[in-house]
Amino acid sequence: MIRLHPRPVAVLAVAAALAVAMAGCTPTPSPAPSAAAPEVTSSAPLPGADGPAASPSAPALSPTGSATENLALFTQVVEEVWGGAEQVSGRAYIDALDAAGFDKTAMQVTPDQTVIGNPAESIEFSVRWGEECLVGQVGPSIGDPVTAVLPGLSTGDCLIGQTRPIDW
Repeated sequence: MIRLHPRPVAVLAVAAALAVAMAGCTPTPSPAPSAAAPEVTSSAPLPGADGPAASPSAPALSPTGSATENLALFTQVVEEVWGGAEQVSGRAYIDALDAAGFDKTAMQVTPDQTVIGNPAESIEFSVRWGEECLVGQVGPSIGDPVTAVLPGLSTGDCLIGQTRPIDW
């Protein structure tokens, strides 16, 4: 007869619960590109084409769409700001997202500076979208910008920790 001790079973239960909880903290990987249909990025006409080559449409805000459906536009805006002079300015991201049509009243942003006045190693910003959140993270410690759709918090917020007022 095998006898289970309560302590190892409890440790396994806690480990399983942590694994499930942490699974929600990682962004979903992008699907691998398909080798069957390569994307054409040239703006020149294709050989034998009668008119200009079709170009993929730019992402657009879909007010009735899901957070996932609006992630492409969110990401594009974040990458545009990241490529400019105000890479680590939370206000620059909020203003650009607002200009793209995202609801400023549904946004949060972390401070650009630490409590002792040093530049932040990273800043986070978000837009609440129904029960989900579009979340971005940028900064010198991050490398390339990171964007993701994450579950919203039960408080109605997206970010945990200190955020600053968006009062401009």
